[in-house]
Amino acid sequence: MTAQDVRLNPVTGKSRIEVLDIMRGIAILGILYMNIPYMGSNFGEWMSDPRRMGWSDADAAVYSFIRVFWNGTQRGMFELLFGAGVMVLTAKAMQPDGPVAIADLYLRRNLWLFVFGLIDIFVIGWVGDILLIYGLAALFVFTFRKLSPGVLIACGLLYAAATMIGWPGGGGAVGYQARGEMIATAQELETKAASGKSLDKEDQKKLDAWQARVRMLDLDNPIEGKQVKIKKAAAEAAQGSPAALLAFNWATWSKIFGSFFDTVINVSEAACTMLLGMALWKLGVIQGARSLRFYLGLALACYATGCGLRIWELSEAYSFTMDPKLSYIPREPARLLVTLGHVGLFNAMVKLPATKALLAPFKAAGRMAFTIYIGTSVLTLWFVFAPWGLGLWDTMAWAQLALLATAINAGMLIFANVWLRYFACGPLEWAWRSLSYGKLQKFRHASAGQPQPPLPGLEPGRA
Repeated sequence: MTAQDVRLNPVTGKSRIEVLDIMRGIAILGILYMNIPYMGSNFGEWMSDPRRMGWSDADAAVYSFIRVFWNGTQRGMFELLFGAGVMVLTAKAMQPDGPVAIADLYLRRNLWLFVFGLIDIFVIGWVGDILLIYGLAALFVFTFRKLSPGVLIACGLLYAAATMIGWPGGGGAVGYQARGEMIATAQELETKAASGKSLDKEDQKKLDAWQARVRMLDLDNPIEGKQVKIKKAAAEAAQGSPAALLAFNWATWSKIFGSFFDTVINVSEAACTMLLGMALWKLGVIQGARSLRFYLGLALACYATGCGLRIWELSEAYSFTMDPKLSYIPREPARLLVTLGHVGLFNAMVKLPATKALLAPFKAAGRMAFTIYIGTSVLTLWFVFAPWGLGLWDTMAWAQLALLATAINAGMLIFANVWLRYFACGPLEWAWRSLSYGKLQKFRHASAGQPQPPLPGLEPGRA
């Protein structure tokens, strides 16, 4: 097979896989519920204790629901769908002499995705960007496309296993043990200080930091230490000029996500979950090829286990103490399980006419996921929360922010459905396609014989 034999314009229309569009649409809208607290409030205030943003009954209920059922799982669905998209795009490259043209297209698409991620971070100023990470992760998973589902699953679970073991400064069993040792050290230093013995400079610094963290558990006490500096800097940036906002967001991204180690961690999570998505595609799970009974069983089993683990974690977190939390160790397995529960639920709903009709509007959002993702960042950061816009930054608590996210999502959902009545794809999808294929693609609805190519991960392609 040669590059000339390859048709790089896969069909869409009826050959699109509806459930992939639907899940992608739900994921792209759902991710705003996790992002909006960081976009619209001063995270320096509540980063160590969610109660400091507001803790009415409604706030606690919303926070708990998102933490158990939603947190990290929308990102998880994206990663699974991206993995499925790899299999769709590279279907013609599965033979031993698979065409170089497919690999070339795949590489260009994901390098452009990486570039769009840089734009999202450094031009729009969104510190929680996922495009850059996905662009990098996708470059690694391409070589795994011929592996069996079992091997893909084994490789895909490596990150979850690593998080349960943990690493210095991280969670898992290592983090659990480190927290216990930290408490023991603090108690030893407190006993030493109470007995009148002097502490050296380093020990005094450790004790002061520990006691400050303990004091902040009492909401009657103000925040202390580095949180004060972060809160002040965030407020000045959010209420200042566009240049000040960008500079603060760049610095935040660099500190939280910009190091080599953090990049490796984030790419590893995305790549491993993509491998699971590739396995689910090969098993016929993610694209709706299994029975209704299978999907109901998958949803029930994964929700029961995953949500159970997360409820356990939440119950320990709500003790609001410095004690080590055993439930934090299986965080990543819990995220994957709840994500698989979503896959089961939405596939089951698509198989039932009544519930499929309820999900139908999300198809348009799934086909315009890239545009919605970037558009939401621009809308929130540069209008809704900006002082030169609506100026709503740091005026809301958890429940209010969730309501605002719902309103924004409703607007985006309407926009996507109206837009696709007149155009073949979203504006950023069109730009990505054109850059990837090296020529301008059709923007309005394609006529017969002029199909539009799909996008991997954010666009599913052909069946």
